[in-house]
Amino acid sequence: MLDQAQRLREMAMRDHMHKKPNGTKVITVTSGKGGVGKSNIVVNLSITLQKMGKKVLIFDADVGMGNDDVLMGFLPRYNIFDVIYNGKDINDVIITGPYGVKLLPGGSGIAKINELSEEQIDNFLLKLCNLNDLDYIIMDTGAGVNRSVLGFIACSDELVIVTTPEPTSLTDAYSLFKAVVHFKIKSNAKIIINRAFTHKEGVETYKKFAGVVNKFIKAETEFLWSVSDDSKLVQAVRNQKPVVISSPNCNASKDIEIIAKKIEGLTYGKNGVGIEGLFKKIFNIFS
Repeated sequence: MLDQAQRLREMAMRDHMHKKPNGTKVITVTSGKGGVGKSNIVVNLSITLQKMGKKVLIFDADVGMGNDDVLMGFLPRYNIFDVIYNGKDINDVIITGPYGVKLLPGGSGIAKINELSEEQIDNFLLKLCNLNDLDYIIMDTGAGVNRSVLGFIACSDELVIVTTPEPTSLTDAYSLFKAVVHFKIKSNAKIIINRAFTHKEGVETYKKFAGVVNKFIKAETEFLWSVSDDSKLVQAVRNQKPVVISSPNCNASKDIEIIAKKIEGLTYGKNGVGIEGLFKKIFNIFS
């Protein structure tokens, strides 16, 4: 972990010195533990941004446990593995979802990154050139503190942590952010409180989390918003239809719309690493 952290810092310094302007913003959405509704937020947030006129790609980077495709009602035939090893074009792998939002399944290809030759990496990066017209890449990582999650956080422009008011969820979210700050990967994070009974509970939960962060690790956090504990969202998951489509006027959908508008406000006018830059970072970290 220490060796990897050093590589992350060195790579970040090189990128800062040689960074080329790119309009694509990379946002990593993660959580301290599983089961907090992170993937649900990723899917619905991405669709909402797409509805706002943005071009969005979801990169399902949860190694072995990705389920963004299930939440969108799809069963993908291919993933990154097929692009790298089986000669598939990137457009053969990408799934186009509601309103044109795109999904790139990571699958087993992510776990095999350290086995790739330079030629395979170069060929893969070349295939990514067709995707440079994106506004956002939203990476949905696995949960917890591990090498892959920290690596994907390091590859992004913005870090969003999803937690719930449950004490165990807050504790694990804090542990994750503490590791991120400790290894100097990021010094700030945006926070979403999911499954809040009321917005007031969401605000109070965030203040509790931010208070502990300020006291013990002295890093910056920002409250994006809370997402209501909405029965419409639960039903949408069971029906494999995103709630912002099945129930666009419910409380959860309205909350996600607020988050989308705040995300757009946070990153508007700034340069991002872009999809080719993202995967160059991923290969550098994991290979």
